Amino acid sequence: MQKAAQEKGLDAEIWANPVSEAKDHLDVDIILLGPQIRYAEKSIKKLVDGKIPVQNIDMRSYGKMDGQKVLEDALAFMDSFSE
Repeated sequence: MQKAAQEKGLDAEIWANPVSEAKDHLDVDIILLGPQIRYAEKSIKKLVDGKIPVQNIDMRSYGKMDGQKVLEDALAFMDSFSE
């Protein structure tokens, strides 16, 4: 995803954290959840209280390590969230 963002000319910082640290990282534009932690979606949405978009990463894109597709999905989701 970081490489795809750079190729698009986006100034983005992308990193992964354990769910247990989510409360320490609420100064973000979007929270993406990997397929292995989709169970946490409800609790993360409650934590952000509608202020930050929370999206599950598509399992196929995740499995293929398709950072470009995950980034495109995240950007589209962020656009629809702010409408």
